[in-house]
Amino acid sequence: VSPLTEAVARRALLHFLASRRCYRSRTAADLSIGRLRQLGTYRYRLETFSESRFSEWAFEPFTKPGAARPPGDAPLDPWDMEVGAPSPFQGQRRRCRVPRSALVRDCHRCHGHGRSKCGVCHGAGRARCVTCQGSRRRQQQQARCQLCSGSGRTRCNTCSGRGSKTCVTCQGEKKLQHFQRLVITWKNNVSEFVSEHHLDFPGELLSKVSGENIFRDENVVVYPIVDFPDPAISLASQRAITQHSAALASSSRILRQRQTIELIPITEVECQYSGQPHLCYIYGLENRVYAPGCPQRCCCCCPLL
Repeated sequence: VSPLTEAVARRALLHFLASRRCYRSRTAADLSIGRLRQLGTYRYRLETFSESRFSEWAFEPFTKPGAARPPGDAPLDPWDMEVGAPSPFQGQRRRCRVPRSALVRDCHRCHGHGRSKCGVCHGAGRARCVTCQGSRRRQQQQARCQLCSGSGRTRCNTCSGRGSKTCVTCQGEKKLQHFQRLVITWKNNVSEFVSEHHLDFPGELLSKVSGENIFRDENVVVYPIVDFPDPAISLASQRAITQHSAALASSSRILRQRQTIELIPITEVECQYSGQPHLCYIYGLENRVYAPGCPQRCCCCCPLL
């Protein structure tokens, strides 16, 4: 990685101040850059692109006679179906019908009648009058209710007085076609490890920046890295590969793996503002700035002010 120059460090610091609304017109003149200490750390990442499958029962109104599977035909095994996978390392979920799995049965809600009892009038076809509330008389005038002719009940508007309505489950078809639906999930399982850098620097910030890619290995199955200059990276590679294999062995199959090592540049910057010394860090290829003690929102106690 190319060393950070004083001009680049100055631009990064001024941009940092402007983004936090700390910028002053005299900042550029009062900010002086001292020693630049080039540092760095390694980030190891293992990506395992996996596929998992399971089937679930679903149903729909039976409207296509002859679509059910003939007796004796067994449905396909979920793993025997050929389904094209998306681009590697891209998560996705897809549902599709399992061939030869359809079974036709009477609707379990209406028991094959195509209609179900109205829940408002409970099958009577007539409901309580909304004007007299079933009392047969208007409460204020004590006269016979004209809407229900003094009966206290009127025709049910929900079922139009029939006492039943079209079954919402089979939509009046009386039968349901049950079938197996295959649910396929493609997932990119990621494990990351950042080597220790022994700096006054929060390690979680490094996950938000990119580094220089110095190693890349992609195959159906990758093997642990050995003899890397930083032994912690070799150990992280062995652990990650073992953990992914153990976690996915019982429920999924591994389609492809990729492991990379990045060198994340970190530059320790000694600077002065208005004669006061400060220590900052510029990290990542994006040249982000971390100033120890600087609050999340700008205030008068910012160490660079």
